[in-house]
Amino acid sequence: METGELILNIVASTLRLSTPLLLAAMAGLLSLQVGQVNIGLEGLMLAGAFTTVVVGFWLGSTWLGVLAAIIVGMLLAALFTLVVTRFKANLIVSGLAINLLASGSTAYLLKVLFDTSGTLSPASLESLPTVNIPVLSDIPVIGSLVFSQSPLVYVSWLMVPLTALFLYRSIPGTHIRAIGQNEEAARSVGIPVRRRQYLALMLGGGLCGLAGAHLAVGDLALFREDMTAGRGFIALAAVYFAAGRPRWAALACLLFGMFEALQFRLQLISSTPPQFFQMLPYVMVVVVLAIISARKEWRKGW
Repeated sequence: METGELILNIVASTLRLSTPLLLAAMAGLLSLQVGQVNIGLEGLMLAGAFTTVVVGFWLGSTWLGVLAAIIVGMLLAALFTLVVTRFKANLIVSGLAINLLASGSTAYLLKVLFDTSGTLSPASLESLPTVNIPVLSDIPVIGSLVFSQSPLVYVSWLMVPLTALFLYRSIPGTHIRAIGQNEEAARSVGIPVRRRQYLALMLGGGLCGLAGAHLAVGDLALFREDMTAGRGFIALAAVYFAAGRPRWAALACLLFGMFEALQFRLQLISSTPPQFFQMLPYVMVVVVLAIISARKEWRKGW
């Protein structure tokens, strides 16, 4: 494979692989801005992936499966919001509970509903179709690789500016940021704090449902136990890397997606054990978080 073709393939893979990260990062950003950090992104994505495959198979429609994933993500996010706002449960413990609930329940339901474990791949369920962007997809070489993607890839691109517009150019978004900065001050000026918290976290839950749907039916139509493989935590790392800013969070997600794409390619051209390359995206997360921590300490010193 020529160098130019290899680079283009890595770019195309990066766009696909960063899609669930982008969607989950926008969800994490909404929760951060409202002052309720949600480490349950992983569980919300996993529940979305499972729901997409199961409902899509039962109803005979991939798109209905995607819609169901959004609804399930929002309902689980509402449950999380209820627990941490009304019952004052610990954020970290509640987020971990969502992750464990999704992991355990999906594995259990695979066995109960389909008498299988590990992977569910219904023959009648189709993956999402590829959508070609007019004119752009006709560009030689790059068009067919970059502008011929699953619909959810394009949705993830749109979510970045839409999230920014929502947070910085709308009244509910301004309320959400005010609550994240000082909840009591926001309440004192009449901002409906509880409703805005539900809004932010449930919107994030819907985005996580979409992220899970992309994992399940974006390329191949299947569900695999714990198929999110830490992507929820990578998305959260991107949010902290960006300090809550959408465009920088998107850039971080693309960076993580690129490292994931690279590890697949490096496994094919190197005799090094594949486990080494599989570590690359996660090593990158650790490096980024270390840089963030060092930067904060450096600023304190000044």
